[in-house]
Amino acid sequence: MTKKKALENFLPNGRPSDYKEEYNELVYRLSLLGLTDKEMARFLEIGESTLNLWKQKHPKFSESMWRGKAIADSIVAESLFHRAIGYSHSENKIFHYQGKPVVVPTVKHYPPDTQAASLWLRNRQPDRWRDTKEFNLLPPEEERRTPAEVQARIKELDEKMAYLEAQL
Repeated sequence: MTKKKALENFLPNGRPSDYKEEYNELVYRLSLLGLTDKEMARFLEIGESTLNLWKQKHPKFSESMWRGKAIADSIVAESLFHRAIGYSHSENKIFHYQGKPVVVPTVKHYPPDTQAASLWLRNRQPDRWRDTKEFNLLPPEEERRTPAEVQARIKELDEKMAYLEAQL
């Protein structure tokens, strides 16, 4: 190993980095399993800040992690989509007829799942499908009244009430 290469493996304060090239494949596989950064750091027996540092300093490490997460997310998203719209698949059912096994090809149907559709829409179009809506009960800024205007309106309404009560 050259002196320059040996120096690259040391942090600025002189401590060698625990990073190894083999970790690229490992974080790719851990990402496919759905581990979070925090869980990966714990698995690698490092701090989450060290994991983030490795992502910055080692592009292949970061790319491996991103690739694994992207693949896992896309597989789950596709499964959720199929569950939301309903799907069918072929399968073989095995029966016993006159003491012998008989294989019958069938098609299994799964109806659309409203919970999966709701989850999909809430995440894909949150402004239209979120569970909670935001309501602004205040009038627009240009329609708001000053305290003096509010007091004048209260006085006006009190006078109208007194007039209506007198009519009764």
